[in-house]
Amino acid sequence: MDLRYQKRLASDLLGVGESRIKFNPEKLEEISNAVTRRDIERLVKSGAIIVLPKKGVSRARVKKRRKGPGRRKGGKFSTLPRKKRWIRRIRALRRALKEMRDSGKIDEKTYRHYYSRLANFHSIAHLRESIMKEAGGISS
Repeated sequence: MDLRYQKRLASDLLGVGESRIKFNPEKLEEISNAVTRRDIERLVKSGAIIVLPKKGVSRARVKKRRKGPGRRKGGKFSTLPRKKRWIRRIRALRRALKEMRDSGKIDEKTYRHYYSRLANFHSIAHLRESIMKEAGGISS
């Protein structure tokens, strides 16, 4: 029994590929008699013709892929540009400084002094160390 015509009609009617059209094996005789689009519509409504769900693409291989230094190509800043690194660092430093001020570990004057000089620090630990040395002031 050749049902290619019915499969093509159904896929065209439902707007999916032919590989996603499935026929109910118990109603093959009824499907083979269907020759018009209206017949196909009726069979879809009755459940003789079923549309299979879309198949996704697995992300497992992507998750498993290694991203270490031996895998990377390009220069030092090709994976993460200078500006993005700068933004991340400066935002983290500003956040840390603000937390110190809000928790009362440093006063407003110290906050202003260090805020204008945040570019000189390469990490939060470096900032805290400098404040501890200079002000003798905060406790972690």
